[in-house]
Amino acid sequence: MKKIVVVFLIVSVLFSCGNKQKQTSVEPSGAHPEWAYEAVIYEVNTRQFTPEGTFTAFAAHLPRLKELGVDILWFMPIQPIGETERKGSLGSYYSIQDYTGVNQEFGTLDDFKQVVRQAHDAGMKVLLDWVANHTSRDAVWMADATSDWYVHDSLGNISAPYDWTDVAELNYDNKEMREEMIRSMMFWVREADIDGFRCDVAGEVPTDFWAAAKDSLVSLKQEVFLLAEAEKPELNDGIFDAYYAWDFHHKMNAVAQGKENVDSLRASLQRTLDRFSPSAIPMYFTSNHDENSWNGTEFERMGDAAEAFAVLSYVLPGMPLIYNGQEAGFNRRLQFFEKDSIDWNDQGAFTAFYRSLNALRKSNSALLSPEKGGAFEEIPNDRSGSVWSFRRVKDDQEVVCIFNFSANPVQVAFDEDVPGAAFRAYPDSSAVSSFQNIDLKPWEYRVFYK
Repeated sequence: MKKIVVVFLIVSVLFSCGNKQKQTSVEPSGAHPEWAYEAVIYEVNTRQFTPEGTFTAFAAHLPRLKELGVDILWFMPIQPIGETERKGSLGSYYSIQDYTGVNQEFGTLDDFKQVVRQAHDAGMKVLLDWVANHTSRDAVWMADATSDWYVHDSLGNISAPYDWTDVAELNYDNKEMREEMIRSMMFWVREADIDGFRCDVAGEVPTDFWAAAKDSLVSLKQEVFLLAEAEKPELNDGIFDAYYAWDFHHKMNAVAQGKENVDSLRASLQRTLDRFSPSAIPMYFTSNHDENSWNGTEFERMGDAAEAFAVLSYVLPGMPLIYNGQEAGFNRRLQFFEKDSIDWNDQGAFTAFYRSLNALRKSNSALLSPEKGGAFEEIPNDRSGSVWSFRRVKDDQEVVCIFNFSANPVQVAFDEDVPGAAFRAYPDSSAVSSFQNIDLKPWEYRVFYK
């Protein structure tokens, strides 16, 4: 089996990130905010988080999330939702009526600012979901529709992207619209002191716009963090810090469902390493708002493999995501356009599970995000069609991982002693002896660290 060895190095080569449309002064340094390297990101669905569905009610959970080990809170869009062509009774968060407004369903701007202050006091950062590709069909910007702020079809009607009938697509050939979009993003950094943005369908918006936006945002706050809902390498060349590892996520689902084997995971990881800058941070996940509502919970999609894939998302070179409710083993699709509160009664010790994963990530420098994390090295074994074994190494710290990504028990042999000397087992921290053979149950994993 071919060994894959990747060392994540600091990238310091400077090059322009503009294109023919527009040049900016943003230059990729390969560096991210210092707090990002060990961070765990947590997605907040304000409407469904509590029965009240408000910022104030959410704030009561901040101590719990801090104890869980969360570092970054990503709030799904909090702006007013359009009424024209609204889906369901409450509408989609991603149909934004006013970029600088606040949905009264959630509270006021002052309420949100208070949550941000409380999160900062607890040592957490805050990202706001940003929808730059489109607005609602009754947005405050519609007054400028005739001046080409929106895309129009051949009949002169404002276009909707895909089949999203409740939104209107913005025209990025319009300079004034671009400038107003950037001013709106700056509003939230300046007024609410947020730390960055998760950018919806970022690949559908011109890269040079994001470069200009980044340039303006860092003028307000140097350590702004940007997460792209995209898998487009050029976006991570000095603009976005992190990106969705969509391809790898789909492969996890396929392996869990028996449609593909572990080789597809290896190939997906290799494609990522080949295409992206060594400093780009892939975000790995077993669930998010899209997957939960439209494709099913991690338990629906992954079955008995869900726990193993959650662990995998923590030990690969990247950043792990928790979608609200996962830490309670919440096993229901949340409605997207209606009120549907999360049940926070943990039915399966998942709080302890995620707390232990977060602690492992923070205690071992080998698991830091690129480019400060450990080298990734595959450990050859004789059951490579089912078993993925690898190590992450950084200085004197190391994590060794063995996963049986199949629905069958396996006995696997290694050419070397695994894990090596002075290792402890995750999660109980017990001392372990090295071995060259091991029996694994279906979907079983073993993680060792030192």
